[in-house]
Amino acid sequence: MKCSYIDIHTHRDTTATTISTIGLHPRFATSGQLPRREEIEVVDAVGEIGLDYACNVDKQQQLLIFEQQLDLAEEFNKPVVLHCVRAFEQVMQCLRKRQLAAVIFHGFIGSQEQARQAIEKKYFLSFGDRTFKSAKTIRALLITPPELLFIETDESTSSIETIYTRIAALRNTSIKELLQTTNDNYCRIFSKKIEEQNRISRTKS
Repeated sequence: MKCSYIDIHTHRDTTATTISTIGLHPRFATSGQLPRREEIEVVDAVGEIGLDYACNVDKQQQLLIFEQQLDLAEEFNKPVVLHCVRAFEQVMQCLRKRQLAAVIFHGFIGSQEQARQAIEKKYFLSFGDRTFKSAKTIRALLITPPELLFIETDESTSSIETIYTRIAALRNTSIKELLQTTNDNYCRIFSKKIEEQNRISRTKS
C-alpha cells in the first residue's frame, strides 16, 4: 500500500484527507468560546488546545480553559492536539491527571529531557521546520521512537516533502520508512476516521 505524506498540523488549504478538530487556543482563552459538547462529540480530535505562557493572556484563565477542554476530550474519548509554549511542566501535570485517547504535542520544540518525559507517557511528538533551528530540539527528535513520531508544516513555507527529507536525514532513515512510520501512527490514532472514509468509498463504488 502506498503511503502518503502525513502532515499532522498545517495552516494550509489542502485537498488531501483531513481530520476535523475543534478547540479554544490558549491565546483566545479570555475572548473565545469553549466548544460545545455536541461539537466535541462529532470531531476527530480536540485541538489545538494548551498553554502559552509567552503570550499576554492571563495564565489562570488559560489553565481553566485548558482543563475544561481536557475533561471533554477524556469524556468523549478524543485525541488531543497540544499547543505548549513555556509551560511544559504545567501541561504535563494536567495531562497526568487524565486518561486520554492520545496526546500529540504539535510543533514540539522542547528539550531532550522534556521529550523523555512525554515519551515515557506514550505521548506523540510532532516536529517541523522549527526543529532545524534548535540543537536541543534536534536531540529531542533523535530520541523520539518511531511509534510516537509525527511531522508537520504548521505555518512553515517549506513543503511537507522537504521537511520529511530533512528529518529522514537527521534520523538516518529512508523517506519510505519515515512515511510508513507516520502512516502507521495516524492509523492507530484515527482508526475510526479511516473506517468512516472506507465506508464512504465503498458506498460510492
